[in-house]
Amino acid sequence: MLISETATAGLSFFSLAPLVLLFPLLGLLINLIWGGRFPEKVIGGIASGAVGATFLVAILQMISLIAHPEGMVIPLVDWITIGELNIHWGIQVDTLSVTMMLVVSGVGCLIHIYAIAYMHDDVRIQGDPGRYRRFFVFFNLFILAMMTLVSADNYLMLFVGWEGVGLCSYLLIGFWYDKGKDGIGNALAGNKAFITNRIGDFGFLLAAFTLFGLFRSFNFSEIFSKVEEVSHLLPAGILMITLFMLIGVTGKSAQLPLYVWLPDAMAGPTPVSALIHAATMVTAGVYLIARSHPLYAVVPQAQSLVAWVGTLTAIFAATIAVAQFDIKKVLAYSTISQLGFMVAAVGMGAYVAGMFHLVTHAFFKALLFLSSGSVIQGVERGLHELEHHHKTKHHAGHHIDPQDMRNMGGLRERMPTTFWVYLIGALALAGIVPLAGFWSKDEILLKASYKDVRLYILLSIAAFFTAFYMARQIILVFFGKPRSEAAAHASESPKLMTVPLIVLAILSIFGGALNLPGIHTFGHWLEHTIHHLPVGKEGAELPEFSLQVATISTVIAFIALALGWWVYHRWAEGLQKANAPYIDPLQMALKPIFTVLNNKYWVDELYWALFVNPYKAFSRWLAEQVDWRFWHDWFHDKVIADGFKRLTLFLAQPIDLGIIDGIANGLASLIQTGAAFLRRFQSGYVRNYALAVFLGVVAMMSYLIFILR
Repeated sequence: MLISETATAGLSFFSLAPLVLLFPLLGLLINLIWGGRFPEKVIGGIASGAVGATFLVAILQMISLIAHPEGMVIPLVDWITIGELNIHWGIQVDTLSVTMMLVVSGVGCLIHIYAIAYMHDDVRIQGDPGRYRRFFVFFNLFILAMMTLVSADNYLMLFVGWEGVGLCSYLLIGFWYDKGKDGIGNALAGNKAFITNRIGDFGFLLAAFTLFGLFRSFNFSEIFSKVEEVSHLLPAGILMITLFMLIGVTGKSAQLPLYVWLPDAMAGPTPVSALIHAATMVTAGVYLIARSHPLYAVVPQAQSLVAWVGTLTAIFAATIAVAQFDIKKVLAYSTISQLGFMVAAVGMGAYVAGMFHLVTHAFFKALLFLSSGSVIQGVERGLHELEHHHKTKHHAGHHIDPQDMRNMGGLRERMPTTFWVYLIGALALAGIVPLAGFWSKDEILLKASYKDVRLYILLSIAAFFTAFYMARQIILVFFGKPRSEAAAHASESPKLMTVPLIVLAILSIFGGALNLPGIHTFGHWLEHTIHHLPVGKEGAELPEFSLQVATISTVIAFIALALGWWVYHRWAEGLQKANAPYIDPLQMALKPIFTVLNNKYWVDELYWALFVNPYKAFSRWLAEQVDWRFWHDWFHDKVIADGFKRLTLFLAQPIDLGIIDGIANGLASLIQTGAAFLRRFQSGYVRNYALAVFLGVVAMMSYLIFILR
């Protein structure tokens, strides 16, 4: 009732929209300038408070939109004015942008709070207090860039935010560049993400240039109002724009073929993986397509391609996740797969379903990543305890990888809170009713079932693998006996880490209520933004609940969970031998297939063979030709050295002989002539000296008489 009454006068809150940019900016500036004087908790509190304040502003915008769902644009500055070209920067406040604001700031605030405790151990181990401040400055900078992206009212500012989040991703993936022997690998992972995303960003940049060429504007409202007219005149132009955008989406949202950077991005701290590479930044591509839905509406070929790219990515990544042992790598490939579901949804025109899955996925995937961080630190605490009690460096516990699930097991007893929240997140991801993931995934499958049965079958298979690899992960991490001394001595994380996990677990349970069948709260919310064209109307369509689709997807999920339980809990017990390395039962049963999946289809190696190595070889050849043969051998030796030599020979006669030798020889000749003249007066005869004296006296007398008188 209070919200409803407040919403009646909610228009005044629109003027507060620029604060979504100001608060994270203030947070990062305060920590950047004065953070060196603050203790850790104050630094983390300032950063978290800035994001929390941003979340409150986003809530106020939501309240305003309840009363005025048409939204508005809050002008900020006239950015570029050249002749007739006027590019304005404003804050787009509509239901789509505010949805993203709420997700980014809400989930982001919880992750910031979690990071206050998580990053403390990093400072203690590395012995560098400044890195704590640097981490939260980068974290706030990311929130600022992401808010710029989702609040922009034109494609140019959206691109600025797009590049900003890419920069922050690079900075945070390689944050542990100095972490022992893994430091170089962490830095290279950051480089890989940055370079791969530049390929996708180039596609987005081409789309922006083509948009301006066709519409003479970057502004959303101006472009969308002319789409139908331009599509009749230049349909190929609109097709090019949507395809260029898809290239950008494959980079930022880690879709085939540019997905390879995301698994390596797990080199960054776990809060980074949760915020940037699971809940927010990687969904920017989905947001871009949803925002650009009027463009895709007039080119069904592009829409179909988007749907197929998403679907193939979903099943491709899900199969790889089945055979990974790194706890974060499993979640990374799971994220790629779930992003495929979202991309497939918006490609099919199911924009509400795609955005709904974006929201629920942010809840349970952030929960899973943060819980995995809790597990990793729990195992590391067990490792430190062993180091404390066993001084020898050759203790077995000292040589384990705390992220390898083969070194875990039995953690549900050592870390009960982490176990329960992880289980909730896993079941939500698997699509178990009534958790959040069930409702959003089911809407996508429902759309696929009557859009294209091939898409439906492939997405259902991907859903099966999703439930299977989550069952595998839960059992390997939390069930059975500890497979390492570190796991046996693991301990629960502090409350500052577990409280955000509990909040995210609650959201993962009840998040599906946002768009329950028959109520469609989220659908009614988005229909005010996604309503422009026929496909847009289809995207905002509120599908009825299909008991058949829901039953099939639920049965698939339970079969996969049961199979995973049997393979990794029942069957695996008979395979393991005491004091022997862990044997994966799937690896034993399907070794050739498991090897292919464990090696990720050798896509990285293929890219190196087809692109990276030839590029490096060409670069070396070009360096040899340009830098050595052209620059050194020809330009340096022939042009510069030989040129100076010829110039020296040319100038030697007039300068060396004419001027330099002329001066030296002329001076000597002058002295010689003067000496010869003076020598005449030094003849040695007395009469000559007497004459000289006489002439001198005459000269002096003449001077005295005639000059001085």
